Amino acid sequence: MFLEEHQGGSEPMQHSSPYADVMNAGRPEERAALVALLRIRPGGMRWADITADILEAGSALEVWHRLVPAVLLDAPGEPSPLEAAAQELAEWDEKGWMLVTILDQSYPTRLRAIHQAPPLLFARGSQVQGEPAVSLVGSRKASERGLGIAAAVARELVSRGITVVSGLAAGIDTAAHRATLAAGGRTVAVIGTGINKVYPAENRDLQEEIAARGLVLSQFLPDAPPQKHQFPMRNATMSGYGLATVIVEAGEHSGARGQARIAVAHGRPVILTDAVVERNEWARALLGRPGVHTASSLAEVLSVVDGIIAEQEAVDAALHRLVST
Repeated sequence: MFLEEHQGGSEPMQHSSPYADVMNAGRPEERAALVALLRIRPGGMRWADITADILEAGSALEVWHRLVPAVLLDAPGEPSPLEAAAQELAEWDEKGWMLVTILDQSYPTRLRAIHQAPPLLFARGSQVQGEPAVSLVGSRKASERGLGIAAAVARELVSRGITVVSGLAAGIDTAAHRATLAAGGRTVAVIGTGINKVYPAENRDLQEEIAARGLVLSQFLPDAPPQKHQFPMRNATMSGYGLATVIVEAGEHSGARGQARIAVAHGRPVILTDAVVERNEWARALLGRPGVHTASSLAEVLSVVDGIIAEQEAVDAALHRLVST
């Protein structure tokens, strides 16, 4: 069974992007076109399809002109969709919410590489491009033992200079965030609501502290309330943001199960504690899949993480040499 142990250091890495040459979104009209497309969803398009079209074209404005028929006159007294989107952008900026679109250079590079990459991200706090990050997630109704494991893993990740990513949910997520902050580390909260909301309500102070000392990210429009379908989307974003996912404690129907499965689909390593494997059929079904690891102690979790970091550093060094020649 999982044992309690402690401590260790490493440095941020960069990651290449398949869309590095098509960044147009700094122009205000590009941002307005992207927001307008997401608001009106021409032809009932899903956000994912709109994102794919924008990435292919390298321009939200080009997609707008192609998909939205020009009108001779807007409704009397009402702004056009592009004007309304521009007004929204100005209001968001006044409130201090950073908006990062999929075409921006500042969009997280690893996240852009996944199929479910959100078209936009709202952010509060400081962005660190290419930071080494590991998701630490698990059950909302965690045991004391599970909470202790989450805190111990978080502290050790901090000692290695690794950013701890979690979802600000009750239980394991909260323990991971709090332990990271207490250890003086950097944590990223990927939330399942709009950036102007807090869920659960008791984590309001924690969300504010993470915004002040780390980063809060939301892929939803600012006032979006918590809805069931949003949390699996949030889990996909967490998987895409980090180098790996650690599942500390989870049940058969836990959201962490979804993140484990989608991380495997992303080709990102997944570390399952022995308790997760023993108690869940879904976890046992993942064993043997590429990149899936089981850990029965803190030392085993960290050994896998160290290997993942070393491998990524080797890839980055090789890419750097390739670019330099």
